[in-house]
Amino acid sequence: MVTEQDIGKLFEAQLSRIDDPALRGGVVRVWVEAAKQGGWQSVEELKAIPFTLLTATEGIDLIEHTIAVTEGAVGLARAQSETYARMPYTIDMDRLLAGGLLHDVGKLLEIEKNPGGGFRKSRSGHLARHPISGANLAARAGLPEEVINTIACHAKEGEGRPQVVETVLIHQADFATFDPLRMKSGGRLVE
Repeated sequence: MVTEQDIGKLFEAQLSRIDDPALRGGVVRVWVEAAKQGGWQSVEELKAIPFTLLTATEGIDLIEHTIAVTEGAVGLARAQSETYARMPYTIDMDRLLAGGLLHDVGKLLEIEKNPGGGFRKSRSGHLARHPISGANLAARAGLPEEVINTIACHAKEGEGRPQVVETVLIHQADFATFDPLRMKSGGRLVE
């Protein structure tokens, strides 16, 4: 069983920067609930989940991807806040960190192990993609609507929809980690 302590250790560096203890705890509880609902029993199983089934991941797992996207979005936020003479909008770092850590949590429901030792889309994943299942988990946990917006709208489900600025940053960081691998797999990444 995946515990709150397990999730706390996995994402310790990111969670420690969320100032709001209720939000920090909510992020951890959502991950634990997603692991439970998805049938994932250990941290080792979580670390084996590929971050996508859409292209070769070159061994990058869901946990690594989650951290990279979170830190990438934080980097984008810092670059703006440290460079612009006057910020044209406010970036809430607690919401950014929480949204980054939760943007793909629905993949714990969308992906399952297959009998051959690999991974495949689950029945749940066929019914609702990870932005929807992740947003549902976060809503049931009572997380702020802005964080739910980030989860629900970070991928194609969010195209043309109103988004908080944290969603925009998570979306950009997410695709900055996905697109190069997709391009490499398709022979279009110049190395």
